[in-house]
Amino acid sequence: MLSGARVVLPTGIVDGGRVVVEGSRIADGTQEVAEGAEVLDLTGHWLVPGFVDMHNHGGGGASFTSGSPEEILQGIHTHRLHGTTTLVASTVTVDTDFLAQRAGLLSELAEQGEIAGIHFEGPFISPCRKGAHSEGLLRHPEPAEVRKVIDAARGQARMVTLATELPGGIDSVRLLVEQGVIAAIGHTDASYEQTVEAIDAGANVATHLFNAMPQLGHREPGPVAALLEDERVTVELINDGVHLHPASLELAFRHAGGSRVAFITDAMDAAGFGDGRYRLGPLEVDVSEGVARLVEGGSIAGSTLTLDRAFRRAVTVDRLPVEDVVAAISANPARLLGVYDRVGSLEAGKDADVVVLDAEFGLTGVMRRGEWVVDPRGRAT
Repeated sequence: MLSGARVVLPTGIVDGGRVVVEGSRIADGTQEVAEGAEVLDLTGHWLVPGFVDMHNHGGGGASFTSGSPEEILQGIHTHRLHGTTTLVASTVTVDTDFLAQRAGLLSELAEQGEIAGIHFEGPFISPCRKGAHSEGLLRHPEPAEVRKVIDAARGQARMVTLATELPGGIDSVRLLVEQGVIAAIGHTDASYEQTVEAIDAGANVATHLFNAMPQLGHREPGPVAALLEDERVTVELINDGVHLHPASLELAFRHAGGSRVAFITDAMDAAGFGDGRYRLGPLEVDVSEGVARLVEGGSIAGSTLTLDRAFRRAVTVDRLPVEDVVAAISANPARLLGVYDRVGSLEAGKDADVVVLDAEFGLTGVMRRGEWVVDPRGRAT
């Protein structure tokens, strides 16, 4: 039993609360605890649900697009050390045959429970807003092409990012919705009107809002306005202090509200690993002082963010309510991914995925499915 901490529940914050763990699950905390059960006093700490990252390209020196299975597992473990107990592996633009091969490999890891599925970011994006994607490998989001990719994932595709204004884009949104896959609008040059059309067709996520899309204008509001105003859309935000100005983050929260924001890392290989030269798909990336940029052109190339840092920044720098941050980093993405019945909140019957934070919101413990990944007592795991 974990006791004495401030526990963040869906109903609010409980001071001096407790979380009872039985095996891999959270037990009913109102019941009597078994005699002799271990009690860990976490007075002065916070207990929050394990973090859910729905947009993550790698970490620990490993790329989810090109790494070996062993390297990918190391990347997953790196993010678990930082509180991410549920992770969707994101790919970048590569040759479509190679992408299908990678989808098969990643689907095996999803079937084993190591990841929560696959997010395909590219190749169905706009060359005008390609960011850190290889322009020569981009393709129009024709339904037949999109279908090949999601079929290769063997039921483990969770999200596809599309520039929905391109030929086939709207039909592919409808295809994805029919297949139970999230259609996300991103790396797009769409107008406001085109974005509204895509949302009406079923697109319900904004891939890293503000980034890789036209900016908000007073005569041409573009996709940002359409995505923020529609109650059906959840907006991804990269809260690393590089991708977004604090005022942009505040604007998104003010208009979307705490229930429609999902914090993501958009992490690449260098997350939890350090500065140096890396590859993102076929492109070379330099990471300096934690900021990843393409060697050619200097575009931002993902991030080196981990979700514990995003959490701490949101509370201590952005001054967001803890309950809203927990929703954005756990509950909201869990609901979108269709796994809220198992993860995303500290409720009886769910996986015992718990993050322990100190009074300053620094991470001191991580439990995944009842096992310590980072033991708050300082024991090696």
